[in-house]
Amino acid sequence: MQQENTRRSNAERSEMMRATLIEAARRLFTEKGYAATGTPELVEAAGVTRGALYHHFADKQALFAAVAEAESAAVATEIETAAPASLKPADALVEGSMAYLRAMRTPGRTRLLLLDGPAVLGRGAMDEIDARHGNRTLREGLAAAMRAGAIRRLPLGPLTSMLGAMLDRAALDCENGVGEQEARQVVEALFAGLVA
Repeated sequence: MQQENTRRSNAERSEMMRATLIEAARRLFTEKGYAATGTPELVEAAGVTRGALYHHFADKQALFAAVAEAESAAVATEIETAAPASLKPADALVEGSMAYLRAMRTPGRTRLLLLDGPAVLGRGAMDEIDARHGNRTLREGLAAAMRAGAIRRLPLGPLTSMLGAMLDRAALDCENGVGEQEARQVVEALFAGLVA
């Protein structure tokens, strides 16, 4: 029994160390960017040794991938909160899209997920991360709207991909000054154009 408790606390400590590294890396990657952040700075910010970093992550790129995964999951959570299943499917698409744009206003997030992410991990890896999180919520929303007859039936994969790319570009535009009301007008018009 004692050994089981020790193992559990070792696993808990390991998970806490991993979370500490991810949080410190997130802060540095969003403030400075991937290229300008060195591993000595990462371990100092996390308050760990270089050995601890490499025990949990193969290299800086693997740590960046973990940060991108966590940030994408946080975005998806914000979307799901703003667009619960209780909303009409067409409303959920608009509210989910607007929640995405608001979530991407978190300082450094567009840089991390839309600029550095594809450059560091490659477009394919970022697409896989997005498919588990933000684009997953979009795909589910589109599928629900099609089932409900709220929008036309279109090929779901390409529709999700194209709308996701549009929302990514909109997030960059919002970061550069496009207001939420302007973005909402475009999002509402876009989904109105898909009405069955």
